[in-house]
Amino acid sequence: MAVPVYCLWNLKMKNLHPDPPYEKPIPHPKSRFMALTGNCTDMPTLFVDTHAPLDILTDTASYRIRAVTQVLENMSMRGSVECESFILSDFALLCAISLRDGCDVLDVVGRRLRARPSE
Repeated sequence: MAVPVYCLWNLKMKNLHPDPPYEKPIPHPKSRFMALTGNCTDMPTLFVDTHAPLDILTDTASYRIRAVTQVLENMSMRGSVECESFILSDFALLCAISLRDGCDVLDVVGRRLRARPSE
């Protein structure tokens, strides 16, 4: 005899455990992971691995900054762009988030380079 799906779902739900209480991450530089400033709440979910290789960090920052640059250059070549003000506001926020992420990653690169011993 087949067991109805809702019964299986109820059995699975009983085995779930609640999430542990939230603990704020230790701020950089004591922690390996630095929260991006673009996190929209007090509970950050997006982080930069401060121990990642410098070339990976640089490529990550460059990708975000170049993506925004390309979109802005394309828009500037279109002549007039007509749209509602709330669309421009959303577009500006989209650009700002990517630029801020790129700058956060470049900040990690700068800290790592400054922490190197003089050669």
